[in-house]
Amino acid sequence: MQVFDLKKMKAFPYEERERNVFYETNEFKARITELAPGGEIPFCEMKSHVVFYVIEGAAEVKVDQEKVTLEEGQCLITGPATISMKSRNGVRILGIAITKN
Repeated sequence: MQVFDLKKMKAFPYEERERNVFYETNEFKARITELAPGGEIPFCEMKSHVVFYVIEGAAEVKVDQEKVTLEEGQCLITGPATISMKSRNGVRILGIAITKN
């Protein structure tokens, strides 16, 4: 068993996103993503299922052609898709990519 304090965990910029992975197995990968005010993540094609949970702040997430605003305490779950994200005032998100066997 491991316990992680997601609010205190250091987050690196998007360009160094692999450093934000804090737990990984063959079945899933967990990472913290933090965007500064006005920050964004460009479109990326996810081949796995993804769970996003907003720890602090809010973000606009685009999944394929659908847009949704996620706020603190909300969770988004999606299958493989093209995803982008931006935040007007900053956000800290837990992302879990789940590999489909």
